[in-house]
Amino acid sequence: MYRIEERIISWCNGLLKRFGGRNLIISIPYVWIFLFFICPCLILIKISFSEEILSTPPYTSIVDWISGATLQVRLNLGNYLTLFTDEMYMEGFATSILIAGACTICCLVLGFPMAYAIARSSEKYRSILLMLVVLPFWTSFLIRVYAWIVLLSPAGVINNILIKLGLISAPLPLMNNTYAACLGIVYAYLPFMILPLYSAIEKIDYSLMEAAYDLGCTPLKAFFAVIVPLAMPGIFAGSALVFVPAIGEFVIPELLGDAQTLTIGRLVWNEFFCNLSWPTAAALSIILLIFVVLPIVLAQRQKELVSTKEQQQ
Repeated sequence: MYRIEERIISWCNGLLKRFGGRNLIISIPYVWIFLFFICPCLILIKISFSEEILSTPPYTSIVDWISGATLQVRLNLGNYLTLFTDEMYMEGFATSILIAGACTICCLVLGFPMAYAIARSSEKYRSILLMLVVLPFWTSFLIRVYAWIVLLSPAGVINNILIKLGLISAPLPLMNNTYAACLGIVYAYLPFMILPLYSAIEKIDYSLMEAAYDLGCTPLKAFFAVIVPLAMPGIFAGSALVFVPAIGEFVIPELLGDAQTLTIGRLVWNEFFCNLSWPTAAALSIILLIFVVLPIVLAQRQKELVSTKEQQQ
């Protein structure tokens, strides 16, 4: 018994000496990414190439043994072909991209002045303003969405105020439409745009603005010629942080949007839980993952280009 324990201890000590404590600690994030990101993605890819059946789980295996000796791999591309030939799925892709793009632009238009104002504010108020930006994250995401239902519903706060002021005679249809969904998404993800923009704008040397004024630029022209180009890394980072979750958003369009508006998130939910079509839902998820990863890769590429230009200068 003692010999077995000694061998185990000796084996563990050998591993620590071989890999080192530092390397072992560094490997923890990679192990986490592999277990909780790469492995689930591989499982989704496997399901997306399978066929739908009435069973538990409701899909076939893509690997079979024939006569116990021959390994056969069967990949079903029909799930992906369906996504690009069926008008319903194409409409869902287009709607999700349009909503996510519109919300990203709105967040940029609203977030840039806020980030600029926070960056130019005095040290005394800067921390308070930043705290107000992140304050919504202290409450539940679902509660914040339901707060908009209270405001926008036919018997909600906004309609009641307008009716009491005599501005309208009947409640306005402020909810259950695409505009309400976009409003909720912009509200939910606006801080993700403000914080990267603030981080980029804060590092700008404002003596460049004074130099632009001396060269005859108006304040508006100097702003677009100096501040906007130097804040481009924050613009790309903030746009990616907003576009990525917005394109797959399910909760906000489901609660605030129109039931007839198809989005990728709603299609994935319906295929998984209503139709029990796991292969189609998995294929949708993989396509969604591509849409999610692409902006991140572009943002990282832009960051590398900016860093290369700074080093060359």
